[in-house]
Amino acid sequence: MNVWQVVGYKHTGKTTLVEKWVAAAVREGWRVGTVKHHGHGGEPARPEGVDSVRHERAGAVATAVEGDGLLQLHLRRPLWRLDDVLALYAPLRLDLVLVEGYKKALHPKVVLVRSEEDWASLQHLANIRAVIAWEPLSRPLPHPLFSLADEAAYIPWLMNEVRRGT
Repeated sequence: MNVWQVVGYKHTGKTTLVEKWVAAAVREGWRVGTVKHHGHGGEPARPEGVDSVRHERAGAVATAVEGDGLLQLHLRRPLWRLDDVLALYAPLRLDLVLVEGYKKALHPKVVLVRSEEDWASLQHLANIRAVIAWEPLSRPLPHPLFSLADEAAYIPWLMNEVRRGT
């Protein structure tokens, strides 16, 4: 499974980048999956009162809702590692999985930074393949560096990297 990560601090554009990358891959006919790490504490929002939440509150550790071809699956366990989630994706035969977050995982990464300070605290991450910055960074990087405004450069570059399977 070809897995790439998009990491950075809150409000750096991770979700927007994932959306654009997914759209580019889908235009080429790829089957794409995404995983988002909800790193802000607590559970991701789910509407109270819906049947699947009621089932969970009653004690179910797995709930699913299907309708019109959409399956929403909720599984509860004490901790979900990224590898656990990717194992669930394995039977789906996806061409690409984009992971938003899970900074410490070892998959190829694109790091989004707003400033030199962001980069200084994230440059130690493993397997960085590119950096996308909100403002110019003064020091040379050992990775390709793109301006956030230069989508016409970084989206094709990312697609080429994924095609190469690096």
